[in-house]
Amino acid sequence: MSKIPLVAVDNVVKRYGAVTAVERTSFEIAAGEFLAIMGSSGCGKTTTLRMLAGLEAPSEGEIRIEGHRMNDLPPWQRETPLVWQSLALFPFLTVVENVEFGLRMRKVPAAERRKRALGWLDRMGLSEFTNRNIAQLSGGQRQRVALARSLVTEPKILLLDEPLSALDAHLKVRMQAVLTELQEELGITFVYVTHSQSEAFSMADRVIIMSRGRIEQIGRPVDIYRTPRNRFVAEFLGSSNIFEGTVHRIADATVSVQTASASFETPVNPQRSVSAGDQIRFVVPEDRIQISLAHPQPGANVMVGRIIGEEFVGAAVRVYVETDERQEIKVLVPDMTFRENHVRRGGRIGLSWKTESAYVLPEG
Repeated sequence: MSKIPLVAVDNVVKRYGAVTAVERTSFEIAAGEFLAIMGSSGCGKTTTLRMLAGLEAPSEGEIRIEGHRMNDLPPWQRETPLVWQSLALFPFLTVVENVEFGLRMRKVPAAERRKRALGWLDRMGLSEFTNRNIAQLSGGQRQRVALARSLVTEPKILLLDEPLSALDAHLKVRMQAVLTELQEELGITFVYVTHSQSEAFSMADRVIIMSRGRIEQIGRPVDIYRTPRNRFVAEFLGSSNIFEGTVHRIADATVSVQTASASFETPVNPQRSVSAGDQIRFVVPEDRIQISLAHPQPGANVMVGRIIGEEFVGAAVRVYVETDERQEIKVLVPDMTFRENHVRRGGRIGLSWKTESAYVLPEG
C-alpha cells in the first residue's frame, strides 16, 4: 500500500463568480518537504495557498491533509499557520506576547506558553528583544518574530506568503538561510509562495510554476531549470535562449534543426516524438554558451552576432548578442572571461555550444 501524502490537492478549482482563479489542479506534498509555488501576479499561487490555509474553500475538488478532507474545516482547526507578506504582527503586544498569541488561543497555561515563547525567541536570536514593542524592531527582526509565532505551536505544515518581499537584498539572503536551516532542523513541511526565482530555487525541494490558474510545471529546481516543459516555463525563467526551426533529419540520438539563423544539432528528447519536416522549439541555457572574439569555423551550433549590451550579475556578466537575423541571444559569462576577452559593446562575437547543451521542448 502506498504511503498517504501529507497534503493532497485533488482536482481543485476555485472560482469567484465568472472568474476562474485556479483551474483544475492536482498535486501532492510529502511530509517534511519544502515546496515553493511561484508565478506572476494573478497566476493563482496565493489563492492556492489560501485554500490550503482554509481562508478560501474550493469550488470543486478536495484538499486532504493526512488523508482527511479539509474543504469545510476552518483555519483554526487545521494546524496550518500562515506567515503573511505583511507579517500581521500585533503592534499593541510586546514581542513575547506576539509569539505567545497562538498558544493563548489554544488555552495553553501561562507558564508553559511563556516558556515555549522564550525558547523560540532564543532560537531566533531575539532574546534581548523580549519586552520590546514591535515598532522598535527592524524588518528582519519582525520577520523572525512572525516565524516564531507560527512555529511555537509546532505545526506539521507552515504556509508562507511572500514573507521576504519587503526585506532589503542582504536581509533576504540571511532570512533564506534561517528558513532553510529551520525547515531542515524541524522537519516541518513548508509551502512557500513567491515571485522570486532565486528564493524558490535556492530553498525548495520542489517548485510549482503557475500561470493563469494552471500548473505549468512541477519538479526539482535543477530539472525545471535545465528541462523546461514548454515555452512559457522557459521564458518565465528567463535563463534560456529559445530557437524555432524545422527538423531536417534525425540520426542516431541527434536531431538536425534548420532555423532562420543557422543549422543546429540537438539531442533527441524521448518525451517528444519528431519527424523530418516537423516544427519544433529547443532551448539552450545562457550559461552553456561559449564566446569567442575570433570568427568561429562553420559547423553545427555556431553563430556570429553583435554585442548590444551587458549586465553585471555578481561574479558573472550577462552579455546580450544580436545575430544578423535580428535574434537576441543571452550568454552568461564569468566576469574574468568577460574581461580577458576584452568584450566591447558593438563588437562582433562568435557563439558556440555543445550539442548536449540543447534541449527540445516537449510542449509548446
